[in-house]
Amino acid sequence: MKKLFLSIIAAGLLLSACNQSAKTASTTTDSSSTKSAAVATNVPVMKFEYSMHDFGKITQGDKVNYKFKFTNTGKSPLIISNAVASCGCTKPEWPSGPIKPGDSGEINVTFNSAGKSGLQDKMITITANTNPPQNAVHLVGEVLEKK
Repeated sequence: MKKLFLSIIAAGLLLSACNQSAKTASTTTDSSSTKSAAVATNVPVMKFEYSMHDFGKITQGDKVNYKFKFTNTGKSPLIISNAVASCGCTKPEWPSGPIKPGDSGEINVTFNSAGKSGLQDKMITITANTNPPQNAVHLVGEVLEKK
């Protein structure tokens, strides 16, 4: 349990560090960035209800499904072009059509624990027409060996 807690904290720190570097990289002072900033205010924004889900303890071979709910809090339609998991054992599915400003959607993620054991942290990277163009969510938990 202690290892699970520590891995969740580490994943959270990693995620916040990535967000911090993206914010820092987008803060420049040249005149072209002023134009970019004006355009950037009209881009879609993908706001997740939860960016991490802990599926708890499961037995090796079980499948876990979770829907990461999000809302487009931006000012233009959100279009997801891809979603990729950090492992072939995790399969994301996403909406194919545009998500209008103020509307919500779901990234449906299925994790197959066959051949896995111990603590798991599967990252799903979502590519969309947002700024920055990629967002990430995590599916974490522990896979117990069959007895």
